[in-house]
Amino acid sequence: MLDFKVIKTNLFDQLIETERFIYNNISMAAWIEEGKLQRQEKWEYPPKAIREALANALCHREYETSSSVQVRIFDDRIEFWNPGRLPEGWTVETLKQKHESKPPNPSLIQHFFWVKYVEEVGTGTNKIIKWCREWDLLEPDFEFTGTSLIVTFKKPPVLKDLERLGLNERQIKAVNYVAKKGSITNKEYQEVNDVARTTATEDLSDLVKRGVFIRVGKGKRGLRYILVLHKKSAKRVQKNVQKKETRKMKLASKRLKNIKGLKNV
Repeated sequence: MLDFKVIKTNLFDQLIETERFIYNNISMAAWIEEGKLQRQEKWEYPPKAIREALANALCHREYETSSSVQVRIFDDRIEFWNPGRLPEGWTVETLKQKHESKPPNPSLIQHFFWVKYVEEVGTGTNKIIKWCREWDLLEPDFEFTGTSLIVTFKKPPVLKDLERLGLNERQIKAVNYVAKKGSITNKEYQEVNDVARTTATEDLSDLVKRGVFIRVGKGKRGLRYILVLHKKSAKRVQKNVQKKETRKMKLASKRLKNIKGLKNV
């Protein structure tokens, strides 16, 4: 166990302190994109989903029981444990669909809603699923143990046996690096593996060809490599690149047409 904390205060402060604890124990990817002055940042898990899962756990728990809300952070996932029961006739599948609101503590929900700590009543679990998908994470798990509801955010599965893909030790090290840091540059690849730029370029290009990495950004400083989380992610990135290139071509064509004496371009 790397860290442990018991938080006993009012519910609003519990939410804030628990969020702080989570962000102290998860990673953030940071990179510089060409043409942008500010550093780009991205947490491992979507902040909106973290806030909603925490607020739901605090609002929906059974306060008659001695059990407490728990947040468990692992290398590959984060779990939100909420002691309580599902409404009669509900299953975890109900939470994944549009459903009515049946809060066990309606006054708490109202207060959290008024201070904007929860989304529209009855939409929280649907929003959590939506935000995780938008973050390129796997769909969150909802599990009912009989006494607690567990909501789990999972990282994309990093291939357990990368050697089966024919990757060399340097490439495997790079994949593990990206799994922890979020991205890698050519220079970082050189430093991690103590190799020349040409070797780093060849290895990274091979990882792109194999569908393990995709390129984001442009230029020596802006170009980074990230994991292909799933096919939808790769297609979306490629689509955005194509749109940008199309816009550039249209803009270039428009500029040419504006040049005096140049027609029918």
